[in-house]
Order: sequence, then structure tokens, then C-alpha cells
Amino acid sequence: MGSVLVAYSGGVDSALLLKVATDVLGDRSLGALGVSPSLSAEELACARRVAASIGARMREIPTREYEDERYAANPPERCYFCRGGLYDLLAPIAKAEGFAGIANGFQLDDEGDFRPGQRAGRERGVRSPLAEAGFHKTDVRVLARELGVPVWDKPAAPCLASRVAYGVRVTPEVVERVAEAERRVRALVPGLQDLRVRHLGGGEARVEVEPGRLAAVEAARPGVEAALRDLGYATVSVAGYRRGALLPARE
Repeated sequence: MGSVLVAYSGGVDSALLLKVATDVLGDRSLGALGVSPSLSAEELACARRVAASIGARMREIPTREYEDERYAANPPERCYFCRGGLYDLLAPIAKAEGFAGIANGFQLDDEGDFRPGQRAGRERGVRSPLAEAGFHKTDVRVLARELGVPVWDKPAAPCLASRVAYGVRVTPEVVERVAEAERRVRALVPGLQDLRVRHLGGGEARVEVEPGRLAAVEAARPGVEAALRDLGYATVSVAGYRRGALLPARE
């Protein structure tokens, strides 16, 4: 590509892409991190540390997806409006600063998922070098480990808005409530890897954790329920984590 602006999130896919772009292109590469209420403080701090550890240039780009009613209404295509808005912010930066194009961390395993955000990228000419190179998630993790990317084994950490059931309005207040709920659950049950507090609307929350830790959460359930009731959740359930649990049914 000659030069590239990498849409960077701090996850292993985009971190590997940014690491290789930095190694190959040096100052002709730049990571662009979209920052909004949907990015938790913990994930923001992690993304900053990772960029620094791999020697990458990184810029934080404030995003405005909550100002888009199409996004705030939280339809199944929510990610399309979010990613499209981000790429629309990055395009003039790439043009003004002479980057040949924009790239994201999409890899081949993502093709089987519901990914409206990827459609937004394709429509705007955003490239996906990992997919182009034939990489699956396992390949990403192996190479990331070999190259010293510190998040090579980091669990997936989608944005906080992904915890909100479709059709329930997404606001900064709601995602901060979710973030605080997850902080409280982690404090009560240390060592959780896959944790999601699903905001289901109507004062209902569902705590999802990896199946092997369900017993630990059940043991702490009185405290978990009290902590979440304090945040306004009248009904709290517990279930095993399942990727894409809120995705719409697909035929």
C-alpha cells in the first residue's frame, strides 16, 4: 500500500495489523483509535499501552455516533452506522496527510459473523489486509505472539453498545451503566475472562460468563444482584457466555 491509516481498536486483529504496518512502513503508518462512550476506560487504557509497546504511532479520534439517530435507535445494523461514521472521519485525515488508504483488522473468521460494519468499510474502499492474506483468527494469534504483540491471547472485547439489546435505545448513560455493572461483577468474581452484562431493557440485566465460571458467579449471586440493583436493574439473571447472544436470528 505504500502508506496506511489503520483503523485500530486495541484488539489482537488490529493490533497485529498496526504492528506489521509500523514495522514495514514506519512513519508512513498511523493507527487511528475511535474514542466514544462505547469504549470503556479499561479498553482505552489497554489500546494506548499496546500501541506504545509495539512502537506504533497512534491518534485518538473522537467519534459522534450517538448524534446519529439511526445508530441511537439501535437497530441490528447499528454497527454499520458506527463504522461508517468512523471511516467518514478517517477519510479526510488520510487524504490530508497523504496516506494511500485505510485498512481494518477484519480477518476470514469474521466472514461467518453478522458484521454490518464490514459492509460499511467495503462500500468506502477500506482494505482488510489480514483477510487478503488468508488469515484466520488462529493465524492472527500465532503471528501476534511471535511478533511480541502483548494482546495476542486477549479475549474478544466488543464495544459496550454490543451489550444493549436491539431496539433498546443506546445512550452514553446506558453504556456507562453497563461498564459500571461489569466493573462491579469483576470485583465480586475476580479472574473472569469472558464477561458481558447484557442490558435487556425494562430494568432487566443478564450476566454472562464463561461456562467454567458459572459456579463462582452463582456463589457470589447475592452480592452480584445487590450491586446491579443499585444501578437500577430490578431483574438479574445469570447464563453462560455465548458469542453473539443478542444478534438477530438468521435463516
